[in-house]
Amino acid sequence: MPILDLFRLNGRRALVTGGTRGLGVEMALALAEAGAEVIVTSRDEEHLRAAKEALAGAGRRVETVQADLETPAGATAMCEKVLSEFSPIDILINNVGGRRINFPTEEMPLAEWQRIVDLNLTQAFLCTKMIGGAMLPRKHGRVINIASISGFVAGAQMRGRSYETCKAALAMFTKAVAADWAPHGVTVNAIAPGTFLTDANRRWFKERPELKAQIEKTIPMGRLGDPREIAGLAVYLASDASSYMTGSVIVIDGGRLLW
Repeated sequence: MPILDLFRLNGRRALVTGGTRGLGVEMALALAEAGAEVIVTSRDEEHLRAAKEALAGAGRRVETVQADLETPAGATAMCEKVLSEFSPIDILINNVGGRRINFPTEEMPLAEWQRIVDLNLTQAFLCTKMIGGAMLPRKHGRVINIASISGFVAGAQMRGRSYETCKAALAMFTKAVAADWAPHGVTVNAIAPGTFLTDANRRWFKERPELKAQIEKTIPMGRLGDPREIAGLAVYLASDASSYMTGSVIVIDGGRLLW
């Protein structure tokens, strides 16, 4: 088989949570361009419409599911809907996450801690359990968790540390489930991005113009990542090209963790 054919995803169906913006939509678009049918989730109807229009240009089937994965109930309901209406799912990208708070640890309410844990970790567990679990009888599947370099280093601009804790746990969850599922033909890997120039970060830098330059000074490449630069890695992990890789956490950060 020609080497590039190993990266083709024809006949595969992928679910990308939070697949309407930022890194999520770029990964979804890449999977579609590689031949996969794609399902994306978001809690925002407008974002779903825009993403469906953008993804349709790849010429593959595109479906959208409105869902709020911030709560276990919302994540469970989304998985039930996807399994009922769009099975089988061959590729799962657990992309939903974020912090959206900045409480110091000593001031953080328990409810806010739990909300961030549910958003970054619990929903990934539930989606892996339900969507990934359904891959086991078929003896084939790809689960890709979107972790973060924040799971390896404490960010100077963050407070509360719930986000870093969750991303570190997600990396270990990836490895543990990979070990369990390796005999069943389902691989489980993670991508740990550094700072990318997403729309969310653009808004953040607009509020704090000095922050972008501060972050760039910590990156050996001297720049932030373009969201499209994660696309090839997602296709690799979703495809047969990565058939002998499982339990890996791949850092893509412009060299940030080197210093």
